[in-house]
Amino acid sequence: MNYNQAVNLLTSQGKFYINLSLERIKSFLNIIGNPQNKLTIIHVAGTNGKGSVCSIAANILKCAGYKTGLYTSPHLLEYTERIKINNVDISKDDFADYVSYICETAGHNNIELTEFEILTVCAFKYFADNNTDIVLLETGLGGRFDATNAIDIDFVSIITSISLDHTDRLGGSINEIAYEKAGIIKKNSSVIIDKKNLGFNVVLEQAQKVNANVIIVDNDIKIEQNYALINNVKYAFGLNGVYQCQNLALVLKLIEFLNTKGINIDNSALKEGLKTVRWAARFEYNKEKNMIIDGAHNPDAAVMLKKSLDKYFYNKKKIFIYSTLNTKDYKQIAKILFDKDDEIYFYEFKHKNAVAFNDYIKNVDWLTNIKPFDKKVLAKKELKIVTGSLYMIGEFEKVINF
Repeated sequence: MNYNQAVNLLTSQGKFYINLSLERIKSFLNIIGNPQNKLTIIHVAGTNGKGSVCSIAANILKCAGYKTGLYTSPHLLEYTERIKINNVDISKDDFADYVSYICETAGHNNIELTEFEILTVCAFKYFADNNTDIVLLETGLGGRFDATNAIDIDFVSIITSISLDHTDRLGGSINEIAYEKAGIIKKNSSVIIDKKNLGFNVVLEQAQKVNANVIIVDNDIKIEQNYALINNVKYAFGLNGVYQCQNLALVLKLIEFLNTKGINIDNSALKEGLKTVRWAARFEYNKEKNMIIDGAHNPDAAVMLKKSLDKYFYNKKKIFIYSTLNTKDYKQIAKILFDKDDEIYFYEFKHKNAVAFNDYIKNVDWLTNIKPFDKKVLAKKELKIVTGSLYMIGEFEKVINF
């Protein structure tokens, strides 16, 4: 099987047997020798910020000399982006080999795995086969029944910001969603969380039920363009966006924790890790194109994007290139994100849940300054912001070669 065949197999209709249970993936992992049990795992759940926390932490650990696995989702351009060791994607050949092995073994044992379960098993086995020292493991959706939660133990878990998203699966309130996210906390383990997290009390309650140690974030951090101010000390920082404050605070608390557990990270590794970290489509600015790409796909992320734009580009005319899925609260996002003076261009992209332009303007009928996307927009000199869906951004970046 080659890479394209592996991708076709993953995305085939027959691979979407979603159910809220870990029994199936745990049974399969047991058949192949439980590779996840050979890993030292930092497990990360939350509504927004998971990918940033994982990428910052993974880069710092790499700079400290640890062979570091990183599993995230979704991808922008290729599935191989989801599985990395020391910031290097799994090769397409290896990816195809692992997917082929997993699907063939599952078939022989009459186990029907979902796309995300296959990818998660692929990551576990790839990291174990390559003897990684430590793994940053991002949940896909929720936590309690997420495929990544097939692990029985972790080194520490992290809960990032919690807000309303995926309410059809996780519940319609912050408390319900926080309960699902807190499902990753393991018995007698540790969990890191910011006290300002909207789900803090629920996470605290669930942690106490399993006798987990709750580590509360207390770092004083400010984010400016290209640097972070940490306890009044200036560090070069490769990520932008005001929302990186809370993500970086979680990572710094993680570093403190790891140092107490024999995973040593000195200040030079911290400096280098912060300076060189990159995470695509998170307030990513291209000066040459005068363009920001940011995957603000829910209301909370839209608030953070708006705050970042108001802080860094408050006096600039803005052109939005926007698209969304019908599973998102795009009416609320429009109210948060767009001002009456903004130019807005709606980009239709290929996804089964993508919203068509005509449906969008019908449902967001107060927006009078919106038009279908035209490539000529890219030649405009004003600041352009591409946002709304990470799935759209992947397709869009192929169009514009960002």
